[in-house]
Order: sequence, then C-alpha cells, then structure tokens
Amino acid sequence: MCCPSATLAVWSSAWLHGAAASDNALDALLAWGEAHEVVAAEQSVADVFDLPVTGDFPATPVQLFTALRKLGATDARLVLPVPGDVRGLGGGGPFTEAALRAGEAVVFPGLGYGLVPHVIAEGLVRWTVYPVATESPLGHLGIADAEHGLTDAIRDSAGALQSLDVASDRPGVRAELSAKLRSRPAPDWPPGTPGRALRVLQRTEEIGAILALANADEPGGALSASAATRRADALRPLSEAVRTARCAAVNEAVRVFADQANRS
Repeated sequence: MCCPSATLAVWSSAWLHGAAASDNALDALLAWGEAHEVVAAEQSVADVFDLPVTGDFPATPVQLFTALRKLGATDARLVLPVPGDVRGLGGGGPFTEAALRAGEAVVFPGLGYGLVPHVIAEGLVRWTVYPVATESPLGHLGIADAEHGLTDAIRDSAGALQSLDVASDRPGVRAELSAKLRSRPAPDWPPGTPGRALRVLQRTEEIGAILALANADEPGGALSASAATRRADALRPLSEAVRTARCAAVNEAVRVFADQANRS
C-alpha cells in the first residue's frame, strides 16, 4: 500500500516549493496516525536540525518542515527497500537498518539525511532523522518506464499462474478485494500532483490489495509445496514492479513540484 513516507515526500516538496500550505501538509499526515512526532537519531543530527535526540521529548512535524526549509532542502526521494535491494539508502549503518525494518524511508539527497517512520503506538507515528552514510543515487527510472514495467509484470504473472494452475478461485473474492481497499488509509495529495502519478499510485494500490489477498490465501490453489514455491516466484516480479512504480510515481510528483517552482 502507499505509505507515510510517500505522503511526506510529496507534501514536503509541495510545501517547500510553494504549492501547498503547511496546514494542509500536516493534515495529510493524519491519514497515517492521529499524532506524529520527530526525533534525531544522534546528537550531530539534532544539532543540524535543531531537533531533540532520541529519548528526549520529541518535536513536531512543524519543526521538521521548518528545519528542511532553513537547510535549503529542494528534493526528496521515496525509497521502499527490501532485503537484497537497498538502493538509495547510502550503504549500511543505522539508517539502512531502520529503513529495512520499516520497509520505507524518505531521503533528502541534497542534504544527506533521511527519515524513517515507525508506529510506536496506535495512532502515533515517530519519524527519526538519520544521516545518510554516502550518496547513493537510486538510478532514474521514469514513470512511463515504471508503468510499462508494471503492465508487463501483470501480464507475465497472470500467465505464469495460469500455466501453473495454482491461482486461487474462491467465492467472494471481489467482495474481499473491495473490503481490503476500503480498509486502507486514503492519503490526500496536493493540488498540482501530476495525473499520471496519481493514476499509477491508484493502480499500485489495487494490485497491492490483490497481492495481499494472494499472500493471505497461502498456499492458494497450490497442490504441493513445490507448486506453492512456484506460485510465490510467479508473484515476486509483480510485487517488485509495484514497489518500483510507487517510487517512480512519488518521485515524479516531487520532480514536478520542483520544476514548477524553478520555472516561476
């Protein structure tokens, strides 16, 4: 599903470039929790961002946004790491470890810092600011290529599952899918977010819900352990394509807001 880091990346970019009000950016975070707090992972970060260090009384997102503007942040990148793919996290260290545990992060490449959200209680999200060890570009993948890759992965996964004859066929699956989609947070996006990015994000939500049902239904229609393994292998490229498309859509929105500000 879409995630808090995606919301923060897009809305912070819109706010930093004058395309959104701070109140609206803060309200957008409420889709992921009733309260958000911010801390620094270590004292050196606390000194730069004027934030409390972990263990002290936390700051608010307002203080984070103010620090980003003061430091001259101009870009943000969504990273959705998984074991074996930590591109964009700047190598190992505490930031990479935290991002892997969360499965998400926001990187500010121009500043050399990243943020990782963590739900510490029901309705409470804590954001921790980390230094990024080294500059580690994600490698640009345009939204068009990501969207085409998603389409190809859908076709290939469907074909593979059909050939294996392990696709689950159970009554009420459409109702389950609708319920799954309704139960997910529905984040708001700033005015001016490019339509293609919104379309790709919506499509990944729908496919992500299908993948969640498929994974919950293990082993699905598989008749043996080996068939279940082949089924998982068939779905893996689709899951990776969804992850790639989400990042591309969010990073495209960030780019558009920056470009609009530069032209004006």
